[in-house]
Amino acid sequence: MVTTTPLEAELLDIAGAVPDPELPVLTLQELGVLRAVHVHGADTVEVELTPTYTGCPAIEAMSLDIERALRDHGMREVTVRTVLTPPWSTDDITAEGRRKLREFGIAPPRVQQATGPVPVALGPTRSLTTGQDPVRCPHCGSADTEMLSRFSSTACKALRRCLSCREPFDHFKEL
Repeated sequence: MVTTTPLEAELLDIAGAVPDPELPVLTLQELGVLRAVHVHGADTVEVELTPTYTGCPAIEAMSLDIERALRDHGMREVTVRTVLTPPWSTDDITAEGRRKLREFGIAPPRVQQATGPVPVALGPTRSLTTGQDPVRCPHCGSADTEMLSRFSSTACKALRRCLSCREPFDHFKEL
């Protein structure tokens, strides 16, 4: 079992409060990408960060923002290390993060809690026919939604439309 010092916990809170560069409504802690902070000496820290997917273009911006926040807190040397194990999953998004996504107009990902390969189902684009929990409209709460495009403003979101209120919205895809 790894123990966290009070300073590491404090620095984890500071790094975790950094907003996500693509979804600034979420912090890195709420997104679940910040894995650990290790203090080495009085003013040297190593941060472990997991990208949402391989090749995520935001990982560099996240790293720079974490470095800036920790240096502003007095850490002279900050190293941000990308870790791929365990891989990030949308299940890592906190309940607060899911609430914020919904309030921001993005349907949060459905909880998967997958322990193995994630099945991919091809078929109708309407939520009610997929066999999973429906993707609910963040505007009106209706489960009667359809997918317009598997990709939206970022690769981790799909574009959907509510068939009740007719509003389009992003859906943070499950990974």
